[in-house]
Amino acid sequence: MEQIVKEALERLEREEERPTAPRPPHGRDTPPSEDDEELVKILEEARARIVVIGVGGAGNNTVTRLKEAGIEGAEVVAVNTDAQDLLAAKADRKILIGYDLTRGLGAGGDPKIGEEAAKEDLEKIRDVVKDADMVFVTCGLGGGTGTGAAPVIAEVAKKEGALTIAVVTLPFSVEGKRRMENALKGLERLQQTADTCIVIPNDRLLEVVPDLPLTAAFKVADEVLINAVKGITEMITKPGLMNLDFADVRAVMEGGGYALIGIGEAENADGGNRAVKAVENALNNPLIDVDISGAKGALVHVKGGKDLTLKEAEEVVELVASELADDATVIWGAQIEEDMNDVLRVTVIVTGIENADIEALLRRPETTTPERKKTAPPTTTTSSSEVETRPSTPEPTTEEEEEESGSALEDLERIL
Repeated sequence: MEQIVKEALERLEREEERPTAPRPPHGRDTPPSEDDEELVKILEEARARIVVIGVGGAGNNTVTRLKEAGIEGAEVVAVNTDAQDLLAAKADRKILIGYDLTRGLGAGGDPKIGEEAAKEDLEKIRDVVKDADMVFVTCGLGGGTGTGAAPVIAEVAKKEGALTIAVVTLPFSVEGKRRMENALKGLERLQQTADTCIVIPNDRLLEVVPDLPLTAAFKVADEVLINAVKGITEMITKPGLMNLDFADVRAVMEGGGYALIGIGEAENADGGNRAVKAVENALNNPLIDVDISGAKGALVHVKGGKDLTLKEAEEVVELVASELADDATVIWGAQIEEDMNDVLRVTVIVTGIENADIEALLRRPETTTPERKKTAPPTTTTSSSEVETRPSTPEPTTEEEEEESGSALEDLERIL
């Protein structure tokens, strides 16, 4: 997570987007031949259409960051009830919803208004997701537009036949009880409409960055969201050491229920086996602080510098698979990023998490990581098969549990 935090802080200091040269569509700088042009046409027709929709203020921030960072092979869309926020967003398309209801002034923190605004402009939403193979719906739950509109958008996308993945954050406790209550209701609705809900509890981030100001903590949450969306997308769309096709992702994400994300890093300078260390760091990450042995599947994204080898990537995947049930579906991809030097980053998205584990995670602002068997280099390759899950509706937390706070939360309150 150190690299994630570093990237978030660097973004706070950066005023302008750094221009990057576009990659030639045929993959090289020399002029394309007629055969190249025909191959490009075939690939374009076969490529999965992926749409990333950021809903509300936090969702718009996420898609703006995705545009700044660059995401290959996906259309980025910003949706909001607030015209001013929408104007500031960076996206391929922008959709103002509920103008007759809000006059472009926002939902005022009311999820019901966000929901009605989305229903008012269902045709605009349907036009965006029509013919899409995969749709990401990302937002910060707890406010009005994201909490109310995101489930409606996810429902439309799924009805249009798209694999629908929600990637959402839950608010910091210091944002107030009402906001958390709204968030949990929104999460319940999303769980019913999306194929998979990747949940990022912001309070758990405090265990990673307890001394950061709130503005910086929000940026870290954004970076985690971006890592999930960009990682999954570019494993399909961007050439790498090992790529996936859309069917692979569907096998794990369709009907995946709740999912958690863990990010771990290791460097050659740390000594020892960096693959083992990166996996341990990912699975012991506070964001994935549950028992994953009963999870139904996992998507593993391995990223490193020029020194990353296929053998090392395979070792990472086998280490993750050894922590799951024998019949869990595990898919993976690996990419080279030259500027990562000797850093190995492992992102693990574990699907089919039990509702009770999600509830327990939300109720434990301060806890030790559950005992998990020590990761050791595997001796055999794990075989996996597709598994369906049928998650049930989560129950709201009690008032007593919501008022609990750990030392990390107290640190943040002192900063504020």
